[in-house]
Amino acid sequence: MGDLLGVAVLGAGHMGADHIRRLDQVVSGASVAAVADPDAERAASAVAGLDRVSVHTDPVAALDAPGVAAVLIASPGPAHEEALLAAFARRLPVLCEKPMVPDSAGALRIVEAEAALGRRLAQIGFMRRYDAEYRRLKALLDGGSLGRPLMLHCTHRNVSSPAGFTSAMLINSSVSHEIDAARWLLGQELTAVTVLRPTPSSAAPEGLLDPQFVLFETERGALVDVEVFVNSRFGYQVRCEAVCEAGSARIGDEHTMVVTTRGGAREEVAQDYLVRFADAYDRELQAWVDATRRGEVTGPDVWDGYAASAVAEAGVRALETGGRVAVDLAPRPDLYAPASR
Repeated sequence: MGDLLGVAVLGAGHMGADHIRRLDQVVSGASVAAVADPDAERAASAVAGLDRVSVHTDPVAALDAPGVAAVLIASPGPAHEEALLAAFARRLPVLCEKPMVPDSAGALRIVEAEAALGRRLAQIGFMRRYDAEYRRLKALLDGGSLGRPLMLHCTHRNVSSPAGFTSAMLINSSVSHEIDAARWLLGQELTAVTVLRPTPSSAAPEGLLDPQFVLFETERGALVDVEVFVNSRFGYQVRCEAVCEAGSARIGDEHTMVVTTRGGAREEVAQDYLVRFADAYDRELQAWVDATRRGEVTGPDVWDGYAASAVAEAGVRALETGGRVAVDLAPRPDLYAPASR
């Protein structure tokens, strides 16, 4: 336990660079041993000032670099399958950002590959499970004092969408977090999806269906609705209200600085997810490092990653067809049986 865990970070963009900073400055017990990004200058910039870090454009080369004992995948989603399989081949523990693999067929291949190893190696980066408010809500629902959950009302708003953001990405990128949070909070699989499309906001780029209203059904009859609005202009907001038989509970109301001056007051609103969920990312990464150093894997697993991809895929079909689409999940391997998670 005395040695630092050497981590190869794949991807040095917005998320990857923030994880590199976190490993270097926030998390204990680990250090960055290698970084890989197709843009060599971006990779070098992300580790500027760090000692003994090798820089690569090939992710596989980073996995084989000296001192690497674990992998953090923060590259774009389409690159995740190859990186995960390469890590599995080397028996390297992995923290993989969501989406694990964007398409359900590829995600299922990851499930099958890890199950064939007979042990868990990968944790998937659904960081809301580490957020203090989400954890309090989960404990409350599991405690049963409010009775059976009937509905979850969720809100997911961004200031603006990045270039190239598509209507499908509102579901398979943005709402993927609500998909996992709902499965985790309720302890149920999502079984069907319907997507309603109001008239797009004038702030949305041409052709982008924004906002959207997504409705999920669960295996035990609860309903989950998500308002996703990625060009709200004013801030980043994530809220969730659980409505149960004997009460309700809501999280996500901003508890930030309120500045009062002559004539009024102003409340700060977070502008992106790295601000709103900074503590959750810190806890997630620390928990992963601690578990990895103990030889364990905890947190969301590759079944959770596969389920999120399968539900999102059904959601995109519902968006395209305008109808209700059932979620088709493969049989769950014994490695991911609920009792073992």
